[in-house]
Amino acid sequence: MSFLKINNLSVNYEMRKEVVHAARNVNIEVNKGEILGLVGESGSGKSTVGNAIINLIDEPGKVSNGSITLGDINLSKDPDNIIKYRGKKIGLIFQDPQTSLNPILTIGEQLIETIQTHLDLSREEAKNRSINLLKEVGIKEAEKRFDNYPHQFSGGMRQRVVISLALCCEPELLIADEPTTALDVSIQSQILKLIKKLTKDRNLAVILITHDMGVIAETTNRVAVMKNGNLVEIGATKEILVSPKEDYTKSLVSSVPPTNKKISRFKIIDKEKRKLVKNNIKILDRWTKKEIKKQKLVEVKNLSKSFDDNFFTENLKNSVMAVNDVSFNINEGESFGLVGESGSGKSTIAKMIVNLFKPSSGEIFFDNVCVTKLKKSIEMMKFRKQIQMIFQDPYSSLNGRLKVKDIISEPIKLHNSSISKNDLNNYIIDLLDSVELTQKSAERYPHEFSGGQRQRISIARALATQPRLLVCDEPTSALDVSIQAQILNLLKDLQEQLNLTILFISHDLPVVRQMCDKIGVLRNGKLCEVSNTEELFLKPKHDYTKELLHLMPKIESLYK
Repeated sequence: MSFLKINNLSVNYEMRKEVVHAARNVNIEVNKGEILGLVGESGSGKSTVGNAIINLIDEPGKVSNGSITLGDINLSKDPDNIIKYRGKKIGLIFQDPQTSLNPILTIGEQLIETIQTHLDLSREEAKNRSINLLKEVGIKEAEKRFDNYPHQFSGGMRQRVVISLALCCEPELLIADEPTTALDVSIQSQILKLIKKLTKDRNLAVILITHDMGVIAETTNRVAVMKNGNLVEIGATKEILVSPKEDYTKSLVSSVPPTNKKISRFKIIDKEKRKLVKNNIKILDRWTKKEIKKQKLVEVKNLSKSFDDNFFTENLKNSVMAVNDVSFNINEGESFGLVGESGSGKSTIAKMIVNLFKPSSGEIFFDNVCVTKLKKSIEMMKFRKQIQMIFQDPYSSLNGRLKVKDIISEPIKLHNSSISKNDLNNYIIDLLDSVELTQKSAERYPHEFSGGQRQRISIARALATQPRLLVCDEPTSALDVSIQAQILNLLKDLQEQLNLTILFISHDLPVVRQMCDKIGVLRNGKLCEVSNTEELFLKPKHDYTKELLHLMPKIESLYK
């Protein structure tokens, strides 16, 4: 008998001019001891279904039809009563760990508070339970980290804390909304194994909402596919991913980057309806292209960076060595990938290259100029113009108070103060066109766009100064596979047309394989190996690299 039953669920958002149907007559059942995957593009209604179960639909949204029952409890009859079931009977893992944790409380206090709210345990018992949970989700030195605040953890570490919070009261239903988006493959593997083990050991019913088809392939028992609020098809995981019946599901599966080979372009859903950038970039007329000489553009020599654990003390015993004696080169026109688990030093290296962090030791050369020794503001401005960064979260990296045209125009006016208003407007339109956004987009604000569209705005802003190097720090980790395919194709086209050099940082190994010419593998701040991409995937030398490749989720595993 099904533990969770969703019957004819409809969720509407009544706007001033229209009614948005976020979910339409959705029917889903989940059994205890089963993991159901919920997939679809951004805006398909995946998270809406999960939020409706726990009555977290924001105004003006509301459940307009249908019922939701959990065992013998009818949640839809008394939605306000759901408060006593959240945490106790229903565990929640949200996509963004930063907003799921209270920044002014230690993670230990947050765990103890949650446990004591739902379970009859003393503070000491709750503390012991909390520490054991932190260990269980892979947090090292759990006793020490128990008293740390959320900002003292990396993105992946914060997600582990959120997962421990979701599990701390032994729920019967677990709703995991993109639980491994911020995690590298090794930690992702641990978390997914943990969820599978708990599902079996505790007889949990689990809804796993994700855009990672590899995770779906290796974790779930059944899959439900959604599009535009409608349930397209539902069935056994192997059946849906290997022999899908609906055209949309076929397109969705085809957008997944393969793990066993390198391809020239990513397949795109409804590609006939979407304009490709290739051979249609107007900004080429404005771009001062340098001939690629296949020489070193970036040279990193013996780079190290340590962070003091306590800002108010000079006790070096508490310092954390984030990057330890790292050296590598990036040739002009090349895509160089940096991979490794959370805390390996990937983003720290990127921030040192763009001069957001100062190295503790070592040197960084850009076009044979040592940028770590630049002191004059004129020299620094010239350097910053040539290197631009695309961040992981486009929403937080864009100023929500500015229109898109003002966001893109800022770096242009900073580096070219004499540009006329007419030329500036034309350049903005050309930049938006180059990332496949309309001219009308210039007059809108960031919150009016989807995640994929916001990342396109970030790319347009990064291109505004005509950089030679693009530093991409997890640029597609928060995007579903179809939008990811569009963004990655866009980056490939831009690189080819504009002779760009790219430093690509990601924990998604299949994506790195498709995007990069060479790859460096980091672990605990040290560089394990650097190799050509195909050589690294086919003949890895370091044991850690072999482990990462072994743990990589593979959709191809279903075809055996």
